[in-house]
Amino acid sequence: MIWGAIVGGFVGTLVLTTVLRAASEFGWTRMDIPFLIGTAITADRVRAKAVGYALHFVFGLLFALVYYTIFAVLDESGLLLGALFGLVHALFASTALVNVLLPVVHPRMGTGFDAAGSAPLLEPPGFLLLNYGRQTPLATVIAHIFYGAIVGGFVAWAG
Repeated sequence: MIWGAIVGGFVGTLVLTTVLRAASEFGWTRMDIPFLIGTAITADRVRAKAVGYALHFVFGLLFALVYYTIFAVLDESGLLLGALFGLVHALFASTALVNVLLPVVHPRMGTGFDAAGSAPLLEPPGFLLLNYGRQTPLATVIAHIFYGAIVGGFVAWAG
């Protein structure tokens, strides 16, 4: 049932955001996804956080609906399959989406082509997001596996 995906997407995004926030607080990463998203909309750093959190939750719900669609096509769902989707999601996000595409479209993020004298608001994430800290890939993968497992579990429970 689609409601399982929506509730799972909300809970999963809450857990994913909390895990990544905790990783940041423990000094394992400097990545702040809501800030990255928010600064694409506004240069105001405080407002960027608020906008980023709102958009991050919207994206979390949208991704849950994508997961739900794949579960429906496969006629299968559950914690393990969701966790696998979360792993694939994390690997895609950290290698293609955030690493390659975000610096190209983000108006305040630097790229490898910026001049030495330029001063972008954000540094580019780099390969596997390593510019944000050595533990960033691990934190990202763990958080997304939790997200996927939660969405998969809620879809299985509601179905």
